[in-house]
Amino acid sequence: MITLTNRAAEHVRHFLSTRDKGLGLRLGVKRTGCSGLAYVVNFAEQVGDDDAVFDSAGVKVVVDQESLQYIDGTVVDYVREGLNEAFRFRNPNASGECGCGESFNI
Repeated sequence: MITLTNRAAEHVRHFLSTRDKGLGLRLGVKRTGCSGLAYVVNFAEQVGDDDAVFDSAGVKVVVDQESLQYIDGTVVDYVREGLNEAFRFRNPNASGECGCGESFNI
């Protein structure tokens, strides 16, 4: 299961309403970065046959099965620090992260 904090859900809902399309948030991982795996965040336009779909704080979160094994149980927050704002991931499967928080390893 993937969970969004209220701040993350509000951020996604706001952007979905300005786009006038999309059914939720798509999360995944790709092999890259200093630690091996990096998070991929996009709008979900459709749900594939091998996708898992979660409802969190009223937002659909879509994850492909291959990525789910690496991020199952993750809590996604949306934070602002000064002029910067970004999604932050609390992934219980990660054994380490790079210093910038963009990639992780298992």
